[in-house]
Amino acid sequence: MVITGASGFLGQCLTRTLLAQRTFAGTPLSRLVLADTLTPPDGALAADPLVDVVHGDLNDRLADLFRHPVDVVFHLAAAVSAACEADFDLGMRTNIDTTRALLDTARTQVAAGGPLVRLVFSSSLAVYSTRPDHPTTQAVSENTAPVPHSSYGMQKLVCEHLIADYTRRGYLDGRTARLMTVAVRPGTPNAAASGFLSSLIREPLAGRLATCPVPPELPVALASPRTTIQGLLRLAEAERGHGPGRLDGPEPVNLPALTVTVTDIITALQHLAGDTTTDLITHRPDPTVQAIVTSWPAVFDNQRATALGLTPDPDIHSLLSQYLTDHPHAVRAPTARRPPRRQTPPH
Repeated sequence: MVITGASGFLGQCLTRTLLAQRTFAGTPLSRLVLADTLTPPDGALAADPLVDVVHGDLNDRLADLFRHPVDVVFHLAAAVSAACEADFDLGMRTNIDTTRALLDTARTQVAAGGPLVRLVFSSSLAVYSTRPDHPTTQAVSENTAPVPHSSYGMQKLVCEHLIADYTRRGYLDGRTARLMTVAVRPGTPNAAASGFLSSLIREPLAGRLATCPVPPELPVALASPRTTIQGLLRLAEAERGHGPGRLDGPEPVNLPALTVTVTDIITALQHLAGDTTTDLITHRPDPTVQAIVTSWPAVFDNQRATALGLTPDPDIHSLLSQYLTDHPHAVRAPTARRPPRRQTPPH
């Protein structure tokens, strides 16, 4: 098994989960290859006897990834949204060229008599878009035509189509997961346009300033790290076919989405840690970030994910509680208040 982008936040979460269970689809793991341009920040992961680390540009190290037969690939490596908007060539090279090279390497393995690779691709809700002059109140499903409004979304959509065609031709078994915005991410902000959604929680809880670049009433689609990893693994392990728990058809799967507004996020943080914490948040519009994030839909039809046994996070308070549990040392603000639990389903 191979994880690209393994040193990123989701890559590390996925690695920890797999190493904790040490099985995949009921079969013991024999080898886990972690690939990234960065070395794994967690030395304990690299030291596990199941793990091999491949460090460097993915295009240059594909032969090393496939030195032994590969049966599963989680392709998480990517240049993120704002970075792709700022540097078009970076996005094209990292997101499209590298993905195609990976697909061709998997194809070569099959042509040589090796196993058919089950490839899980992390796509994004950014393949969709809404327009301010044509807002939609309808829930977005996999049947909604994707029309990206950013270079990042376009690049993800191109990769989706490549994977679908390689799958149709029998070169690999591709499964595409369209990820929601993952929150709360620990550590330092990355170049994703949606990164502020984690910063609004993470930075004030650590006693640092945070900036909100979008209107407070903006609705957004979120998923916790645990929900996201569960979705990736479920999609990877699902058998093809019809019926509950099976992967029906070649279409991408929108992972479960929790819809909240930015105000909901700040209010939940206020209930948790008080006014002195939310006073650290400054509202400062950023036209570049707004143009990207406001083009993304926020309300999703989760039926296809539900058929695979996946559900969204129950509410914004659960995302905050998960962050406090998983990263207690990153919190300096007092959290004596307990967030109120909602009795109604998340909208």
